[in-house]
Amino acid sequence: MKPIQYPSEAAEKRLARIERRGPGFKKKDTVAVGRILEAVRSQGDQALVRFTRDFDCPRFSAEHIKVDRKTWDKAVKSVEPEFIRAINRAARQIAAFHRRQIQDSWMTNPRPGVLVGQVVNPVDAAGVYVPGGKAGSTPLVSSVLMGAIPARIAGVERIVMATPPAADGSISPYLLVAARKAGVGEVYRVGSAWAIAALAFGTETIAKVDVVVGPGNIYVTLAKKLVSGTVGIDMIAGPSEILVIADNSARPDHVAADLLSQAEHDQMASAILVTDSADLARQVCRQLAIQLTSLARREIAETSLKSYGAVFVVSNIAEAVKLANRLAPEHLELMVNSAFDYLGRIKHAGAIFIGPHSPEAMGDYVAGPNHVLPTASTARFSSALSVDVFIKKTSIINYSEAAFKREAPHVAILAAKEGLEAHRRSVTVRLKKDQGADCENC
Repeated sequence: MKPIQYPSEAAEKRLARIERRGPGFKKKDTVAVGRILEAVRSQGDQALVRFTRDFDCPRFSAEHIKVDRKTWDKAVKSVEPEFIRAINRAARQIAAFHRRQIQDSWMTNPRPGVLVGQVVNPVDAAGVYVPGGKAGSTPLVSSVLMGAIPARIAGVERIVMATPPAADGSISPYLLVAARKAGVGEVYRVGSAWAIAALAFGTETIAKVDVVVGPGNIYVTLAKKLVSGTVGIDMIAGPSEILVIADNSARPDHVAADLLSQAEHDQMASAILVTDSADLARQVCRQLAIQLTSLARREIAETSLKSYGAVFVVSNIAEAVKLANRLAPEHLELMVNSAFDYLGRIKHAGAIFIGPHSPEAMGDYVAGPNHVLPTASTARFSSALSVDVFIKKTSIINYSEAAFKREAPHVAILAAKEGLEAHRRSVTVRLKKDQGADCENC
């Protein structure tokens, strides 16, 4: 990578490529996922078994779909104590953050004789999808915590998890330990689009849920999009991304490491540095080359940086903030002097990491805020996964007779203007002539 001056023609060309990347869906994928969804809807467990045999576990059967309690109990005994300590800390801190998001029901008396309010209730059931993670060799335990804990805090009674089995039919014990800690009550050995279908429509073994959350590949993402409306979903997520704003106070090796922390996710991931220091830009580019040599996922990270990475040099940090707002990144790091002074100027970002000791990886695991964040510039209008995803709000309206008579004539006028005669009559029928209202003409 080489530094690019911003603004410039070269910078705009690079930005155009970055801004065009996103969760695009090919017609053949849409057709394929649609067929999977319909198969699960009509055939239930039979379809789940067939797809799982074809793609994950050749000897899979319907009896293997649900993880039994014995397997759960065995998992707790098979993981190392340091993992238990780490998962406990992460779960505790994630829960503490999400408790601050709880909304109370409320009522108010805005006008004489009128009572309005809002009742907040959790959904009855939520499904958390967790990708396989290299056939279980890299269990995505943080995805379990980030999906299930907000549901538990919201008050959801039934929380289930779906994750694909390994070739031998097993589920990583680390996922099961994380699931129990997060409040998951049921775990199912199914993956990909057929897992999303089972959660949305239900099968003989898996009862349907009301909300489905969690990351996944293109088939999972597309399945969530297609079932949205049948169930609630968290978001349509695209490839991961990070934008680091840094000045000459930042350490080049730290910046490079943070950029690579996202580049290693996916060949479509985007890692961007925006700095007012040409010297820092050059040093970060050198550090990227050095650190790549020892990275296990080197090929993925190199492709990501080559395709969608960038190092932009701007005239000042204010210019960098403007560029960040334009891109609305999933993760935004502020590695500058007086970083909090710029916080109020940032309007669009999934999460903001402030200062040299707040790398994005802290947010992925233990900081507390949810790591399921809007991507592909959707931070312009959407937010992180939160307790809100698992609740619904019901409005409450109550009128006294006097208040009704005072406001009903206005309703009649507005309903008549819209041509809704039955609406008009539903108020005029309650108005009495002896109290001064003409039911036929009001």
